[in-house]
Amino acid sequence: MASDVHHRTQDFVKIQNQALASLREVLGTSNDVFILVSSGSGGLEASASNFLSMGDTVVICCAGKFGERWVEIAKAYSLNAVVLKAEYGDVVTPERVAEALAANPDAKGVMVQASETSTGAMHDVEAMAAIVKPTGALFIVDAITGIGTMPLDIDGWGIDICVGGSQKSFMIPPGLAFVTVSAKAWKANETATIPRFYFDLKKEKKMIDKGEGSSWTPNTSHIIALNAALDYIKQLGMPKLIENAQLLAKATRLAAEALGLELFAKNNPGNSVTAIKAPAGMDSGVIVKGFRTHFGAIIANGQGSMKGQIFRMAHLGYFDFADMFAVIAALELILQANGHKVELGSGVAAVQRVYAEAAMSQTAKA
Repeated sequence: MASDVHHRTQDFVKIQNQALASLREVLGTSNDVFILVSSGSGGLEASASNFLSMGDTVVICCAGKFGERWVEIAKAYSLNAVVLKAEYGDVVTPERVAEALAANPDAKGVMVQASETSTGAMHDVEAMAAIVKPTGALFIVDAITGIGTMPLDIDGWGIDICVGGSQKSFMIPPGLAFVTVSAKAWKANETATIPRFYFDLKKEKKMIDKGEGSSWTPNTSHIIALNAALDYIKQLGMPKLIENAQLLAKATRLAAEALGLELFAKNNPGNSVTAIKAPAGMDSGVIVKGFRTHFGAIIANGQGSMKGQIFRMAHLGYFDFADMFAVIAALELILQANGHKVELGSGVAAVQRVYAEAAMSQTAKA
């Protein structure tokens, strides 16, 4: 089997190099790209430990559970965190980032989630990048659910470190993190003093540049699967993958409105996931359980204090309109069975209208 190829052979080095080249192409960057054997959180940790020093000031945009993860990483590495908090469902504005940098001109980094999946909200990464780029701070973006669901011009906007994960828009199981590193970030690496061992990207770069593969044992089967996924994305085109997520998110928002439901992040909704408030008096866990029990489908409950308040539907990767027709039809039935007044078919019709409009647009372009 292909997954049995030994990780210290030139055969596998070629496979890994192919994956790295394809990642650069798909991400649209000329920056160095690394594949780490970890969840996306390993990529976040590496983005701190390789480019910062204890005591450095960092500005953290915190608008949900994953923004709080940046805060925890900063605490673990004794960074001086200037935390810009936003209420769950809201986002940190670029203006607040500008104010924080003006008040902290010695800041070494700005950390943000492109897509805050715990709330379904999306930050304005492009506007933030324009603010951070002329400063001495690195712009560090958790794009684990942003890649493939929203435009991200890594080189053009000046994203110094961009972190992705295998299980989201790349459509393979969890276990790999991706990290892009700009020239500005490498300059910071020269003076960064946080101790590092496994996630030593400078060491990893030396191995790759010498044609020797990875510093550590790579996940061979995942990287082979990643190549297949990247081939699919290249064939489809990243803009099409993003457009698919955008259309599914739009359709879901309109379906929720048709069913008398309220969006959780209604002012800044993202495309990777749509977070919807449960009807008054209904625990969102009832809806989650209904999907699993009656339809063998999995949607997500809220996290932390949002548990029981919201449910979340994903739009990443392979999801398409056929999935969305079925999911919204199931939602209608679950809501009706639990006492929420529903006109059956109204949510599905909203999704159908978005599909029909998109299909007509494609026909017109052809």
